[in-house]
Amino acid sequence: MPSVIIVFIVAAFAYRFAMLAVSIRNEKRLRAEGATEYGASVSRWLAIAHVAFYLAATAEGLVRDAPLDAIGIVGFVIYLFGAVMLFVVSRLLGRVWTVKLMIARDHQLVTHPLFRMVRHPNYFLNILPELIGYALTLHAFITLVVGLVVYAIPLTLRIRQEEQVMRERFAAY
Repeated sequence: MPSVIIVFIVAAFAYRFAMLAVSIRNEKRLRAEGATEYGASVSRWLAIAHVAFYLAATAEGLVRDAPLDAIGIVGFVIYLFGAVMLFVVSRLLGRVWTVKLMIARDHQLVTHPLFRMVRHPNYFLNILPELIGYALTLHAFITLVVGLVVYAIPLTLRIRQEEQVMRERFAAY
């Protein structure tokens, strides 16, 4: 496996851990301010699915000895798009961005054009491209197919929960 692929794996894990640290910091602050969490069990299943996807894709990539080729480069570009969108969405949501579904007492509806153009940009512009890109970069085709099917279950539940909470909380949603 080319060393650039190993660097990619390490960087992808480091980026996810860094963003998880931001989420944990925001969650602690939100809880201290009286925020309410919704769908905790779905959040756990999403976290498990995300970690499992990364580990399975990494293992499959190592077993396949993923080459640096056109598929890998396309995968990296897709992954990079998802990673940038994670940063963008987390910045737009600011202190209320977490990997959990939390509503602050003073929560304001974010009306940035990105949220009007794409419903749930964190899922459709970050998570799905991130996972697809990660798997393609590592030539983890089995993980890509099976993992996305498995991931779709808690993600669909999360989107439904989020839709319900947002409609109940914000008349303008």
